[in-house]
Amino acid sequence: MAITTNDLKNGMSLNLSEGLYQVVEFQHVKPGKGGAFVRTTLRNLRTGNQLEKTFRAGEKVEQAMIDKRDMQYLYRDGADYVFMDNESYDQLHVAPESLGGASDYLLESASAILQMYGDEIVGVELPASVELTVAETEPGVQGDRVSGARKAATLETGKVIQVPLFVNIGDKLRVDTRSGEYITRA
Repeated sequence: MAITTNDLKNGMSLNLSEGLYQVVEFQHVKPGKGGAFVRTTLRNLRTGNQLEKTFRAGEKVEQAMIDKRDMQYLYRDGADYVFMDNESYDQLHVAPESLGGASDYLLESASAILQMYGDEIVGVELPASVELTVAETEPGVQGDRVSGARKAATLETGKVIQVPLFVNIGDKLRVDTRSGEYITRA
């Protein structure tokens, strides 16, 4: 669907000649001399790279229609992740490359919103935090209580994060999915 640059909004997806982009920020500029223009910051939906691009005011751009589907992660099938659409109950096999870093937070029966452009997955929205169990970590040494000290812990999904010294194997932790950091014990 063709729209003009005057209709741009944050979060809108565009299909440009450079690829599929999402508008992160835009600014409408009307200088004293010359025509107005729109200065934008765009994020590539496939790679995550950012691009700064300037458009003439009123220039036509192609809006990409991104379909957001509420899915449930079922299980791993070889290297692929199998998701089920919560509305149609169709199963979808997803390559790990399509999920990016989101695969570090997925447990069986977890919910995720997959952003689809046609049949291609261009993004994954997870809850702000998830609860994961510590699979492996070194024990905290008695008397080693420097304030703010951290150690590495491997979670049940294989992700390694930094945790406080008092965390032990088997503890359930709340982890921030946006930054990948330890929040608290659950």
